[in-house]
Amino acid sequence: MAKILIVEDNEMNRDMLSRRLQRKGYDVVIAVDGGEGMAMARSAAPDLILMDMSLPVVDGWEATRQLKADTETSKIPVIALTAHAMAGDREKAMSAGCDDYDTKPIELPRLLSKIETLLDGKS
Repeated sequence: MAKILIVEDNEMNRDMLSRRLQRKGYDVVIAVDGGEGMAMARSAAPDLILMDMSLPVVDGWEATRQLKADTETSKIPVIALTAHAMAGDREKAMSAGCDDYDTKPIELPRLLSKIETLLDGKS
């Protein structure tokens, strides 16, 4: 089954999302800030990354830009997750290199559909 890296600093969001994805059969690895997320993307080689955009150390925008600029991690699909759904945020996420965008609070069926679409495109 596919491995998903969740990069999320909010413990409640992390726990809820990881449990729900594991129940769907995904292998889940977790990072709590952007710096750790970039390191985990290299060491764990996930099939997909769920990237919170408001992170400590390195924010999700910069972490995504760096991952997409690195040949080792550039092909890993990234879905931006943000509670700050402002006009232009989707475009900002896509220009940072994200492959898709979703808002919080997370609607699992909608997010799963985006995850499956990106994973299908990878295989």
